[in-house]
Formats: sequence, structure tokens, C-alpha cells
Amino acid sequence: MILNHLWGLYTHPRQEWKTIERSHEGLSSSLIHILVIALIPAICGYFAAAHIGWDIGAGDPIYLTNLSALKMAGAMYIALIAGVFALAYLAHWMAKTFGADPDFSQALELAAYTATPMFMVGFATLYPQLWFVMMAGLAGVTYSVYLLYSGVPILMNIPEERGFIYASSLVTCGLVLLVGIMASSVILWSYGFGPAYMS
Repeated sequence: MILNHLWGLYTHPRQEWKTIERSHEGLSSSLIHILVIALIPAICGYFAAAHIGWDIGAGDPIYLTNLSALKMAGAMYIALIAGVFALAYLAHWMAKTFGADPDFSQALELAAYTATPMFMVGFATLYPQLWFVMMAGLAGVTYSVYLLYSGVPILMNIPEERGFIYASSLVTCGLVLLVGIMASSVILWSYGFGPAYMS
């Protein structure tokens, strides 16, 4: 069922990871979860950029044209989904090194549910003050990292000692993925795919 573990991951994450591990809903359920939850930052980011305006602390709010904001939201949606799949692939690929043998659906569940708090930060963009979104983003990243550390031993069936090192490796890979996505954005902007601002 779509988003059926969301509340549990916030209220009692360890028990919820055990529930996820027992049920193993499969690839389709994880995919639906990713496709739905990635809509939050894309849609909220679109409304913030096109209709509310970003306040960066100096001057008037900054608005994008509707078309530009729509393109940016679409690109963000694709990048978020690609990032989750890349993290799942890395989790699956690295698992054997740490004595685990999960199937790809387990790795995708881990990546999808770990990324959920970061995607939920998209709601913060409806109050597009730069300081507020940065603080919410920091809280989302922190909780995602906590979910990863608590979920790896349970979902991947790895002892906690090795699970800590495995989760640390995944956090590092996730940060590299994030930097890669940001660098790709800068490169695309330099080739004329940047935002168009309203005057």
C-alpha cells in the first residue's frame, strides 16, 4: 500500500523497519512509494518558485516564469528518482562486501524509505525563506541518516557492528551522489538550461 510505513518511520522507526523487513512488499510497492513521495518537493518547489517567490534575505522575492519553474520541477523529480535508484544500486552492490546478500527490492526499500524525510522537506518550500528551508533541509537529512543507520542492520540482515560501517559507506555514497547532481545542474545551467526569472 502506498505510504503505509510513513507514520511508523517517524514514530517508532526500529519497529517499522522490522515490519518492512517481514512484509517485503516488493519492487512495485517501493517504486510507487518513490514516485508519489518525490512529487512533494517537485510540486511544492514549483509553487514556491512560480507563485510565492523566494526570499533570499535581500531585495524583493524572486520569481521564475511558469514554464521555467515547470521545467525545473520536472528535472528535480527525475533527479530525485534517479538518485534513489542510484543509492539502491550502490546499497545492493556493496552488500556482499559486508556479508549480506539482499535482493534488489530490499536495497530499493532501504533507499526509498531512507530518502522519505528529505523528500518531505519539500513542504518547507511553501514558506520559501532561504534560512527556513535550509534548517528544514538539515533536519530532513539528519533524520534520513538516522533511518539509514537504524534500518541497515534490520533490512539487510547485517550485524550492527558491520551495519554501522556499511551505513557510513552509504552515507558517503549518498553525499557523492548529491554533489554529482548539483554539479550536473551547474553544467546544464551553463549550457542554457538555467531558470528564466520574471522581471
